[in-house]
Amino acid sequence: MTQTAKKENVQSIIQVKRSELPLSCPRPGEEVWSMHPRVFLPIEKTGEAVCPYCGARYQLVD
Repeated sequence: MTQTAKKENVQSIIQVKRSELPLSCPRPGEEVWSMHPRVFLPIEKTGEAVCPYCGARYQLVD
């Protein structure tokens, strides 16, 4: 696998602050708001969450 292919497989992590909770995907105001049904993700205990629909990765930063 080339370096370019590896980079394409790595998805960026979306950082979320506690003030933005509860966390839902897609997040309000995103252009992809109609991509899949809104789902609330539990991030408080582990500090990380992955959307089961689109695979978006979220990380709690504070």
